[in-house]
Amino acid sequence: MKQLTIISILCILFFAPVQAQKLQAFADSIRLAYHIPELGYAVLSSDSVYDLQVMGVHKIKTHEAASLKDKFRIGSNTKAITGFIAAQLVEQGKLSWNTKFFDICPELRLNSDTAYYNLTLLNLLSFRTKLFPYTYTYDKPTQDQFTGNEDEQRYQFIQWFLQHPPVQTDDTINFSNLGYVAAGLMLEKVSGKSYKQLVRDLGSQLGVEFGFGQPNADPDQPWGHDDKLKPEPPQDNYKLNWLLAAGNVTVSLPDYTKFVQLQLKGLQGKTNILTQKEFEFLHYGLDKFAVGWFNDTDEHGLVYSHNTGNPGTFLTSVYVYKDENRAYILFANAQTDETEEGLNMLYDELKRRYQAP
Repeated sequence: MKQLTIISILCILFFAPVQAQKLQAFADSIRLAYHIPELGYAVLSSDSVYDLQVMGVHKIKTHEAASLKDKFRIGSNTKAITGFIAAQLVEQGKLSWNTKFFDICPELRLNSDTAYYNLTLLNLLSFRTKLFPYTYTYDKPTQDQFTGNEDEQRYQFIQWFLQHPPVQTDDTINFSNLGYVAAGLMLEKVSGKSYKQLVRDLGSQLGVEFGFGQPNADPDQPWGHDDKLKPEPPQDNYKLNWLLAAGNVTVSLPDYTKFVQLQLKGLQGKTNILTQKEFEFLHYGLDKFAVGWFNDTDEHGLVYSHNTGNPGTFLTSVYVYKDENRAYILFANAQTDETEEGLNMLYDELKRRYQAP
């Protein structure tokens, strides 16, 4: 029996690196076939990172090689970060999930549509609103309608959209980024800190370096690529600045892995940063979309939480399986139909190889 155990250990030590190398080769073949300049992926549990790779180049038709230090714009995956900060402030007693927006920002009430008077923090963070489904592709408002710095423009943006009538829909969930923008203002008001500072504080707590905006503001970082694979030059996207709390965080794959691993730890009751019940509320507390996380059941009947970030020139996806104690992360610096198809293929292969029995 002892000899068999030693042989088993030796097999694991030998075959695990071989399997990882084969998977890396498979991922790079997808990257090339689906014209993705830079691709990254990670597979992890609450206690281990089984695989973490970044490959390719920073910009199409160039030779600057990918690095684990590379930052990606994670788009709507920012929402889980915003929701997590909200949960911490709720735990600290700064506000509650049922705190109404206009109780925190009463000065905005007078000129706002009356349909929004009872919106709570939880409504805003769970898409349970009738705010219109604004994205960065919407042509209004224009930048010249607002003045001042980034924070002042975002405040005026909130004033602007709260004056618009609610959308007419019978759906319980209405996917609008605007709820997160308004919730972000609530978090700033009760904490006395800017949203960016709140994110940086969380980063300091977790040992994670969060950033904002386009990574290639730093010439050593990746470029994003649009649906035509055109590289996006370093510039300030004012609409994504308005949508800061909904989708404008950048982070490296190793650092984002720390944040996702914290989710697994919390869901298993292995951290005291929030209670297990609070983590479960963030991921599964409401049907279909809770706080920053969609929840669903896969083809095998396994429950998981997930989200995808698609801010125009990057594509990032994350899948968290609580009961299997697994999470899968995929990063790409392009947002094309081919990119999405390639990432889905890689995700299927990651699950096949690493899904817990």
